[in-house]
Amino acid sequence: MKNIKRSLLICIALFIAGAASAQQNLRYVGADVCKTCHNKPEKGSQYDKWWYEDLHSQALETLSSEKAVEYGKQNGIANPATDDRCLKCHSTYHAAPENLRNGIQPNEGVSCEGCHGAGSNYRGPAVMRNRNVAVMQGLILQTEEVCLKCHNEESPFYKWFDFKRDFERAAHLDPSVEK
Repeated sequence: MKNIKRSLLICIALFIAGAASAQQNLRYVGADVCKTCHNKPEKGSQYDKWWYEDLHSQALETLSSEKAVEYGKQNGIANPATDDRCLKCHSTYHAAPENLRNGIQPNEGVSCEGCHGAGSNYRGPAVMRNRNVAVMQGLILQTEEVCLKCHNEESPFYKWFDFKRDFERAAHLDPSVEK
């Protein structure tokens, strides 16, 4: 019985170590990879909701607006569209470490992986069918803490953030996934 318990503990420790190691090796795959599965009506058409309805997809473009450029001039930012202080929240591509960008495109704005984490380990259908497995492979579920990484008072255009209201506005749930 002791050997079984010891073997079980070793297996659990190896599983945890493997999951932690997987987290460190996540690479960004880009919204086009997510689109292949997440643009079907039976999956909730998440890609279309992000691209056509959610302001996150246009976040990068807002940095070139007159309002952003004027703010930049007033605060020592020559060009908000190229400044790291702005790009860290307006562009998943520019926020990601260069060596992990892989398929992500510089024009995606805040793409899928900007909120859900780099997708290389959880992108497959077998993993995505079960939310718990996907989370173990790096999928980040939306919580207020995740959103507050960008929607906070550090932003020059910060307006009060109401997680419940704003989450519902940006929600794009997949009805086919087990919770």
